[in-house]
Amino acid sequence: QVQLVESGGGLVQAGGSLRLSCTASGNTISINTMGWYRQAPGKQRDLVASISRGGSTNYADSVKGRFTISRDSAKNTVYLQMNSLKPEDTAVYYCNADRRWNLPDSWGQGTQVTVSA
Repeated sequence: QVQLVESGGGLVQAGGSLRLSCTASGNTISINTMGWYRQAPGKQRDLVASISRGGSTNYADSVKGRFTISRDSAKNTVYLQMNSLKPEDTAVYYCNADRRWNLPDSWGQGTQVTVSA
């Protein structure tokens, strides 16, 4: 089992910044890629950014150049630095751990990010 705890969401004005954190506990050696997803009301959950064990990153086109994902393996923590936020970034953000050996993914409880115009 892997447990994920997110923090750092909140309310910010357009153009502002927030940093999300996600700390994993439990069977962390089984974690492969970690990522952030988001889901706005009435929409599907989409990938925002991901980072592999080796540090390779992947971003949704809508956040490239504004968001940065990073990983501190010693702390089992992944971060999402969000700059130049836009109202369309408003969503619940979920941390995800993709696991090795065909183990099921783990998800955090979600953290709300609201960007006002």
